[in-house]
Amino acid sequence: MGSGGLELPPGDEGHEGSSSEVPPAAVSLARPMAANAIGPELDWDADAWREVRTRAQRAGRAYIWLNLVEQRLRAVVAAVLRPIYEPVHGDEWAVAAAGPAGQEWVQRAVAVREVSRRKGYLLDPADDNVISFLTLPQLRELMVQHWPCFEPYLDDRRDVELALDELEVTRNVVSRNRALSEAVLNQAERASARLLEMLGTGGDVPSARRLPVDAVEDLIGDRYADVVAVHSDRVRLLRQFPAEDIFDGSRRIDAIGIGLNLLVQNFSGRRLIRIADAGARIRLLFLNPASSAVKRRERELGMKRGELSRAVEMNILHMRRVRSRLRDPGAFQIQVYDETPRFTAYLVDGDGADGIAVVQSYLRRMRGMEAPVLVLRGGNRVVKSGEVDEGGLFSAYREEFELAWADSRPVS
Repeated sequence: MGSGGLELPPGDEGHEGSSSEVPPAAVSLARPMAANAIGPELDWDADAWREVRTRAQRAGRAYIWLNLVEQRLRAVVAAVLRPIYEPVHGDEWAVAAAGPAGQEWVQRAVAVREVSRRKGYLLDPADDNVISFLTLPQLRELMVQHWPCFEPYLDDRRDVELALDELEVTRNVVSRNRALSEAVLNQAERASARLLEMLGTGGDVPSARRLPVDAVEDLIGDRYADVVAVHSDRVRLLRQFPAEDIFDGSRRIDAIGIGLNLLVQNFSGRRLIRIADAGARIRLLFLNPASSAVKRRERELGMKRGELSRAVEMNILHMRRVRSRLRDPGAFQIQVYDETPRFTAYLVDGDGADGIAVVQSYLRRMRGMEAPVLVLRGGNRVVKSGEVDEGGLFSAYREEFELAWADSRPVS
C-alpha cells in the first residue's frame, strides 16, 4: 500500500504473490527503458544538426544586432528624457515619462524589476532601474510620445520608425527561438546598422567606408586577427564584395600576383584612369611572362605551353594603355618579378589606417578564380579591450609586397 492509500502494482513475475491482473485502485508504474530502447525518431542525423546550427548562427547574429540597438536606444532615451523628469520624479522618472498611455507596460516593467531583485537576477547595479526592463517597442513608444524632445538630435522620425518596424519581425522570431530566414536576417542587419548610424554611433574604424564593420567582428574581432571575411573562391568574393567596392575611390592600390585578373579584368580601365587622375597612386607587380616560373605554373595547372604567358602579357599591355592615357603616368607604375609566385594580394589604401586587402594563396592544381580568398582589414583593426594589438596578416603581406617591389624591374 502506498503512502497515498493506493495499492502499488505487483513486482516481476515469478515473485511470490504476483498476479497478471492489476487491482482497479492500483497505480501503474512504467518500468525504466533500456538504454538502447530509444528509437531512431529521437536521434538527429547530420542534416538535422546542420539545420539547427544554421538556425543558431542566424539567431546569434540577429541577437547581437538587436542587443546593440536596444542598448543604444535605451541610452538615447535616458539621455534625453531623464533631465526632464528626474528633477521632479527622481528614480521613477521613466514611469512618469510613460504617462497614462503607458501605465500598463511600464508597471509590468516595474514588476519584472522587483522579481529580478528578489531572485538575484540583477547582476549589475547599473541595471537596477525601470528603463533597463523596457523592451524595444516600449523604448520606441517613449521616443514617439516625446518626439519634440528628440527632434533636435534625429533628422527624420519616419526613418527611425521604419528601421524599428523592420526589426520587429526579427525581434519576435529571436525572442521565441523560431527559424530566421537569411533574407530577414540581412534586412535586420541593414536596418540595425542604419539605425545605429542615425542614433550617432558611427564606427571609428576608418576602413568602414569601404567595408562596413560587422557587429560580430566588432565584438569578437580579436579571434581572427585582422581577417574579416573568408570566401571559398573569387566568384563568391565578388558576389559579396564587388571590385567596384574594393577599388573605387581608393587613394592607393598596391597589387602583386601573376596576372592580377581581379583588378585588370573586373575593374574597368576608365575607372582606373579616373581614380589615378584624382590623385591615386597605383603600383602593379606582375609575374614576368618570360620567366621560367610561368612555365612551371602552366605545368601545375595543366595549361598549354604559352597559354598563361600570353594571358599575363595581355594584362600588362592593357595596363600600359591605361597608363598612357593618364595626365601623370608616374602615378601608375608597372613592374615584373621573376621569383616563384606565392600569393596574389591587392592592398587598397594600405599606407593608412583604412586599408583593405584581398589575398589568395597559389595552390598547385587550382586556378586563381577557384582559390580561397581572405579579406583583411588593415590599420586600426578591432581588438579586445585591454589587449595589445600585435599586428595581423595585413602588415605581413604589405611587407612582402614591398620586398618584392624592391627586387623587381619596371615595364617601360
